[in-house]
Amino acid sequence: MANPVRIALIQQQANREKRENVARGLENAIEAAKQGAQILCFAELAFEPFYPQRPAEGNEFRSFAEPVPGPITEEFRRVAKETGTVIVLNLYEREGEATYDCSPVIGPDGELLGKTRMVHITDYDLFHERGYYAPGDRGAPVFETPFGRIGVAICYDRHYPEYMRALALGGADIVFIPQAGAVDEWPEGVYEAEVQVAAFQNGYFAALCNRVGKEERLEFAGESFVYSPVGQRLARAGRGTEEILFADLDRELLDACPARRLFLRDRRPELYREWFA
Repeated sequence: MANPVRIALIQQQANREKRENVARGLENAIEAAKQGAQILCFAELAFEPFYPQRPAEGNEFRSFAEPVPGPITEEFRRVAKETGTVIVLNLYEREGEATYDCSPVIGPDGELLGKTRMVHITDYDLFHERGYYAPGDRGAPVFETPFGRIGVAICYDRHYPEYMRALALGGADIVFIPQAGAVDEWPEGVYEAEVQVAAFQNGYFAALCNRVGKEERLEFAGESFVYSPVGQRLARAGRGTEEILFADLDRELLDACPARRLFLRDRRPELYREWFA
């Protein structure tokens, strides 16, 4: 395997002490880099409680959010520069009066390459996200890095095939999915199968980093995983465990996979574009 890219999905539990969570995240990032990881990804709201498990009341919740760039991104920019790694974060962002579910992407020189905001916002029991997040307004960006082109699909966005296809059309080699998936939230195997299919149909590696641990109303499953562009599972973390999941990505699979050789080439968007308006 020529020039594989090593990625790390950092599956860590968050308690109510945000500063403690950030400190552990920094330690885990340094440890992952020591073990050869070139790209690191954290789960959804990795450094704070999962606020949407309760409905938002008043405007108090806005005080939990922070700007990007801001305190958390600045600390991880330092680590990215020191270790030469790309870091994909996820945090609760505030910009003016709006708040977002946001994934900043940091380059190996410590530069903030940009950010993805969750586009599709849901609301149902224990996932009252519309009270906390404005819909993302940045589309489906893809970021150039020395280790490949990176896209991000934040949690609920992974359910939308048109969003996952947009990342492929934007040139993504790897799509990271920061998630907050609860134990038994979906039928066994379904949420993993849809990511496997997205990787195969779109011709990129797909790496889902899930939240883990018991919180006030929810227990998050962990079980982070990585799939190749030919639909093979490359790695999977344990249920309920705090761990760093590593995977070595063979970039030669990208040009050889069916999506890049066939599926994307043979599209007929002129026939169905209007259906997606």
